[in-house]
Amino acid sequence: MRSPVFKAELYGPMSDKRTGRITVKDMQPGVFKALLKFIYTDSLPSMLDLCDSDQKEMVKHLLVAADKYAMERLKLICEGILCRSPDVDSVAMTLVLADQHHCSNLKDACVQFMLTANRMDVVLASKGYTHLKRSCPPVIVDIFERATKSRKIL
Repeated sequence: MRSPVFKAELYGPMSDKRTGRITVKDMQPGVFKALLKFIYTDSLPSMLDLCDSDQKEMVKHLLVAADKYAMERLKLICEGILCRSPDVDSVAMTLVLADQHHCSNLKDACVQFMLTANRMDVVLASKGYTHLKRSCPPVIVDIFERATKSRKIL
């Protein structure tokens, strides 16, 4: 089994041995379908029919599911995909996601993106930044410290 959480739910002492069923809450059907595809094939489904923003959202949801069900390989794949495509509109919210799900590479990529090419003003004006300030104050401190260090190097 790729997921120790599913394994415990299906075969552990807390499983419902009569029905062999588990209930998956807080997950969209399309995300669950993609999660199952990964479990059975070790690959992500094709997302060519989705626009770029929908692809990113699907990958973010898969990252959350991978973290919830302890599927480290899927989590790393999702993290890698998100690291390659940051944008000013969603980088602050992606940073919140990275912090909540302990994705250090994604967190580093988001902070680096924010600090390069004078993007900080646009990011600070975004709705995502407001959420970041409220939900993850230590991340703001980290960004500030990295910005200060990068200015000292220059």
